[in-house]
Amino acid sequence: MADSPGESPILETPLSGLHRALGGRMVPFAGYAMPVQYPAGIMAEHLHCRAAASLFDVSHMGQAELVGDGAAAALESLTPADVQGLKPGRQRYGLLMTEQGGIFDDFMVANLGAQGTERLFLVVNASRKAEDFALIGAALPPSVTLRPLPDRALVALQGPAAVAAIATLAPGIAALPFMGVGAFDIAGVPALVSRSGYTGEDGVEVSVPADSAEAFAKALLALPGVQPAGLGARDSLRLEAGLCLYGNDIDETTSPVEAALTWTIGKRRRTAWDFRGADRVRADLDNGPQRLRVGIRPDSRQPARGHTPVHAPGGAVMGEVTSGGFGPSANGPVAMGYVARSHAADGTPLELLVRGKPIPARVAPLPFTPHRYAR
Repeated sequence: MADSPGESPILETPLSGLHRALGGRMVPFAGYAMPVQYPAGIMAEHLHCRAAASLFDVSHMGQAELVGDGAAAALESLTPADVQGLKPGRQRYGLLMTEQGGIFDDFMVANLGAQGTERLFLVVNASRKAEDFALIGAALPPSVTLRPLPDRALVALQGPAAVAAIATLAPGIAALPFMGVGAFDIAGVPALVSRSGYTGEDGVEVSVPADSAEAFAKALLALPGVQPAGLGARDSLRLEAGLCLYGNDIDETTSPVEAALTWTIGKRRRTAWDFRGADRVRADLDNGPQRLRVGIRPDSRQPARGHTPVHAPGGAVMGEVTSGGFGPSANGPVAMGYVARSHAADGTPLELLVRGKPIPARVAPLPFTPHRYAR
């Protein structure tokens, strides 16, 4: 894909050739050429993931290892997540913080339980990986090394039939608990598998060597019930599941408390307050934030997109939609956004200013579609 003068070239994932062969419509996303959809279309891909199993390429994400004694403690200086309490073979969602108490990025961390030394596996957002790795690298003692893994691909197999399908190639995967992590040989490829995802469904995310990625993806697509899905379905699935997208629903201006992500703050971390930005987080917990992230259901069939102003009925602006669109499983428009705390209770009436026209809406509980993670 050609790049404009003065712009960075668009990068390709190890699966770009396969996407094109499958008819994927490629678009620039976070510096990469990524498939937004395949010939079946976003609606069909979304509903197939809810009903069976869909394969997503997420190789644009940043993967890295933290290796050495003190790795977990060093990472805890940047996040309120309890990393030191993470048991071997387990994964956790966390937030990297700014000094001012905003969210620098969200990430996943797994304890790979190496013999004799600490070994953590990290996955960070594509648009932030250079900044994240610089931030983490600057916080490390000499005993800990950050190893970015640009030579690895990452795919997500999601849906109620996903684990049963991939377990035909590696039966041990079926025994992984939710947020469990393990190493497996799958179709002759050494793979690191976590039982997690970004759709609200059961499923796995699998890290494999880049040079094996296409053969590996083809092996998964050959399994009964598995179909490819692109960025469009991934976005509508995560929105229905009430999951945040960095840069839309959370960013450096947002605190974990405002974002309704207080559950990511470890109980032990709430006594020491020894992470970046702790003062703001503590103040928000003690006093309540001025605004909160909520679910929003328009009363019409008109979707409200990001940056749509949110008003009190007949009143002034008191918030903004951060993610919005049509929810195929919810059978209607759904959105998330921030509203004044006084208007954040479920059922509170709102008005959305869509193309200059006020649309009635209400605060709705999240998620819009129930999570179906393995329990």
